[in-house]
Amino acid sequence: MTVPLDRRSGRGREGVSDASGGDLSRDASSTDPSDAQSGLGPDLSPGLRVGTGWDARPGVPDLNRSALEVAPLLLGCVLRTPDAAVRIVEVEAYDGALDPASHAFRGPTRRNAVMFGPPGFLYVYSLHGHSCLNVACREPGVASAVLLRAGEVIEGLDAVRARRPGVSDAALARGPGNLCRALGITLADNGADLAGPRARLEAGSPPLALASGPRVNVSSAGGREWRFWDADSASVSAFKRHPRAVD
Repeated sequence: MTVPLDRRSGRGREGVSDASGGDLSRDASSTDPSDAQSGLGPDLSPGLRVGTGWDARPGVPDLNRSALEVAPLLLGCVLRTPDAAVRIVEVEAYDGALDPASHAFRGPTRRNAVMFGPPGFLYVYSLHGHSCLNVACREPGVASAVLLRAGEVIEGLDAVRARRPGVSDAALARGPGNLCRALGITLADNGADLAGPRARLEAGSPPLALASGPRVNVSSAGGREWRFWDADSASVSAFKRHPRAVD
């Protein structure tokens, strides 16, 4: 079943059956072996500012909290880039050292440095040739991030259609890789400040009903219901359980 949005928490049913732009999830068990644990350094996250926390704006969630708290509150928020904007309709929480599916489960590396804060920055990584976009949460030094899985294009439709030709409007930003393509986000945006100008998180229209279920195509901790979505959106991706998922 679905439940009314609480902006603080929410649990609902699993599964929305419509075509997905691809099952892209991150899993600590699939981390690149060459990405050895190396500690943090000033050159690891281009564009990453020195800061102590997220300065919340009206209508935008406080990111100085765990990904599990932040994730459902991001639904309905707007992510804006220079030529397009989407309303966020699907997210997944990844909780660092407490989550074997998180890139940060084994500690800091050059790849995951942005996850260790401060909050309010983009963590962008590549999976199977697709860029995937995350919002870093929690205080500096503690890794936590929310994967943005899908959005509804609300501005810049012509620019997005040019990047995703031949795709229905509902599917333009459906799936993590397609969301990045729709917004023109690439690995060069890793570490970008969500206060702009390359990307900006803004208040939007919260969903009337929120649903939750297991994360898509995740092998480790596959049963955790840490995926949240707008139950009324046609842009939400389809659920797929990893064939070797361990709860």
